[in-house]
Amino acid sequence: MGFLSIAHSDVGIKKNTNQDSVLIKEAMTDYGEVLLAVVCDGMGGLAKGEVASAALIRAFSSWFEDKFPEILYEKRKDGAIDRMELENELNALVIDVNHRIAEHGKQFHVAMGTTAALLILAEGRYYTMNVGDSRVYTIDSEKVSQLTKDQTFVQKEIDQGRMTLEEARNHPQRNVLLQCVGASEVIMPEFTNGEYTSDEVFMICSDGFRHLISEEEFFKLMNPGKLNTEKEMRDAALYCTELNKSRQEKDNISVILVKTC
Repeated sequence: MGFLSIAHSDVGIKKNTNQDSVLIKEAMTDYGEVLLAVVCDGMGGLAKGEVASAALIRAFSSWFEDKFPEILYEKRKDGAIDRMELENELNALVIDVNHRIAEHGKQFHVAMGTTAALLILAEGRYYTMNVGDSRVYTIDSEKVSQLTKDQTFVQKEIDQGRMTLEEARNHPQRNVLLQCVGASEVIMPEFTNGEYTSDEVFMICSDGFRHLISEEEFFKLMNPGKLNTEKEMRDAALYCTELNKSRQEKDNISVILVKTC
């Protein structure tokens, strides 16, 4: 199974610096085509957020080239990728980068941090990891499904039954993160996994891309029937970016789209 993929990132209408970083890497292997896609949102309220997001992106890129082949070829279980081994490797990577970013910040007396939303596609399965509030979605012929769960104050309140989704959308603390790579003492990434089929669209995005666009609008614009070429995918990403800006989104705006085919 192959992939179509595009990445798009925009500074937005207010900030002088784009603190988001994005990454797509693909490889053809004995087990078919594999793909890594990552969006990292450097924290807007912290200095040097772009340094933190770029550092994490570089670490994921190196890991995909140097370590992921071992998982794909050697560390297998029941004829497939060992999911626990994969999650342990990603967890260790994020913990290491968290420490390095924090030490770098101390050295220069600045605070910096980044979210992370990661997608791996291999052998008909998806694997996600996230820290913070960047997200991974899947869009099929029927609906939009959020695969990751935000690590935020409002999501915790929702989980504990103290807040509704509607209240969360308008809550003054809706952007407060519980975890952030580089700015949290303890990092505990969230993981999900499952099967995928052909003609699915995966969307990995920073919060600036999805705050002001509904899931219904995303489905209308990005369902698999609408995105048959990478040009159509890029046009959809650009359209949504400009729509966000017209609605006065103040954050950086970043998205990766991947279609299975």
